[in-house]
Amino acid sequence: MTKMPRPTKAIIPAAGFGTRFLPQTKAMPKEMLPLIDKPIIQYLVEELVEAGIKDIIIVTGYTKRGIEDHFDLPNRDLVTNLMSDGEKKRNLLEQAEAIANLANFCYIRQKGSPGNARPVINARHLIGDEPFIYAYPDDVFISESNRFIPMMELFDELQASILPCVEAVKDSDFERYGMMSGELIRDGLIRMNTIVEKPGREKAPSNLMSVGGYLLTPDIFDYIEQAEPKGDTTGEFMIQPIMLSMINDGKSLYAFNMKGTKYCDTGAKLDYLKTVVQFALRRKDLGEEFRNYLKELEL
Repeated sequence: MTKMPRPTKAIIPAAGFGTRFLPQTKAMPKEMLPLIDKPIIQYLVEELVEAGIKDIIIVTGYTKRGIEDHFDLPNRDLVTNLMSDGEKKRNLLEQAEAIANLANFCYIRQKGSPGNARPVINARHLIGDEPFIYAYPDDVFISESNRFIPMMELFDELQASILPCVEAVKDSDFERYGMMSGELIRDGLIRMNTIVEKPGREKAPSNLMSVGGYLLTPDIFDYIEQAEPKGDTTGEFMIQPIMLSMINDGKSLYAFNMKGTKYCDTGAKLDYLKTVVQFALRRKDLGEEFRNYLKELEL
């Protein structure tokens, strides 16, 4: 059997309406909400690129033009404005230009019923018969290391799909995320025997919470096509039951426990605010002064 190379392509789903953040997201994509001075989606893109991803497919909807503009070269008016101050703003111009050169960007519109399996099948023609990463821009991680690099290394070894996870703590975690379990292979690595979407604490197979996305082998495409709803449907087309079908057919899927990594979900208002605060406190140029400000508020 020919060994599969590491993934060089990634899919980012970005077709949601961002209703939790209305009216802010009426005209601005939720993926463009800022974490200090970068939009949320840029943190994910930079992490993917650092791990070796070259081609990034962003699956969008009709309100998402702002994402395309952000990862394009800066327009002439902005360039002229930044250059007018000479060396003073040259670094800002270089940063703006570098964003467009992070990767090869491709944008496609999501078609079909909603659900997290839909962007994957929409992008199949661009992935081909290759492994790929499917990652959610809402999921942000605070860590000293890039989560995708150990996933790539595990893929080299196992030649199988790798699902990052963290340990659930709150009761609400079991109601908001997919939960998985399986056979412990070694510390931090589990060969999965099930994955259940939002089971609640009592019905959860373990406390391992699926977050951040997945490194997937191309055989998942056939499973998605077989499971695709026919005709009109009001339900969401979800990828977790499809993964379970693969497991039941004897396919090996592995969970990678990202110990020492703090998971932040920016998809809800309070969680987003907490994430902004944590990112600000970690900044060398802002952290100390911002921390002092927060202490003043406590008085």
